[in-house]
Amino acid sequence: MDHGHDMSIKPRKRLFIGLLLVLEALVALGLFLLWYVPARGYENLGRSLSVYTAWIFGGILVLFSLGILFLVAIILLGREVPGARRFRGVIIRYLLPVITALGRLAGIPKDDIRRSFIEINNEMVRSSSFKAPPKRILVLMPHCVQRDVCPYRITVNVNNCRQCGKCDFDQLTRIADRFGVEMTVATGGTLARRVVIETRPELIVGVACERDLASGIVETYPIPVIGVLIDRPEGPCLNTRVNVEKVNEALQTFLPRRFFSGETHSGQTAAT
Repeated sequence: MDHGHDMSIKPRKRLFIGLLLVLEALVALGLFLLWYVPARGYENLGRSLSVYTAWIFGGILVLFSLGILFLVAIILLGREVPGARRFRGVIIRYLLPVITALGRLAGIPKDDIRRSFIEINNEMVRSSSFKAPPKRILVLMPHCVQRDVCPYRITVNVNNCRQCGKCDFDQLTRIADRFGVEMTVATGGTLARRVVIETRPELIVGVACERDLASGIVETYPIPVIGVLIDRPEGPCLNTRVNVEKVNEALQTFLPRRFFSGETHSGQTAAT
């Protein structure tokens, strides 16, 4: 089995960026109409009121536009920028619901928007240089990665995995052991939330489908999360696959260099 296979899912950052710019244009149009329409009736109150209103709305538009441009710059630069962590919160708390609704109005599938959001989130987390020791990092896995015919249930204890090589947990558990990070398998969103509350990690590597990853990133904020999408060659929630190297790379993003010095970085994993 080729554990380092390339996934067919390719998140597009430009989709989320494009929707952000569309949102900025709509806000600009809305502010213009809020000024222009009442301004037709300002003659009796004096022209100065119309001018003052134009300055106020213009100032709001400039600030909003600068914020959007700053977000786009953070996303495109892909490296640490002062304020990046705060703007990640702005996207998660305020802009994601609006962008999702805007995308639905435009007929864009929800999963396309979610994939783009997850990639944007990952870029912002990487650019913020979050680091933590292994014991403060949680790798949260879905149970559907395990083969459905496997008799060794790992939802209670991931160490029950026999590393037979028939699913991606073979290499995933090896990576977790090598780095000394906590790996937990959840059967659903409720259990995943409980695990996060109980373990209180500083950083999370989450592996899931688009819906669960996007909602998990929102619900666990402000904990930084790097999301890795699963592939579903046999359909949802059945014998799914994981790009193991992406999980490896996410952990290397979060771990101080001393914890993985000497490890391979080019798609190889250490042999046991």
